[in-house]
Amino acid sequence: MGIDIYLYVFFTLLSVFIFNGVNWEKFMKSGKVIEAKLLVLTLSFALGYLLTNFVLAFVN
Repeated sequence: MGIDIYLYVFFTLLSVFIFNGVNWEKFMKSGKVIEAKLLVLTLSFALGYLLTNFVLAFVN
């Protein structure tokens, strides 16, 4: 449980930072701010999970 938690948090926050740079208004209907934020959060958790497992596969 050592480095796993730190990697999950790091990659999730990195994903949120990256996805905030995307103009979601082009992909979403206008006025759907909450849905766009939930999409960013969901994609960030998914990408953080995938990146953490990718890095841990190389470490182990």
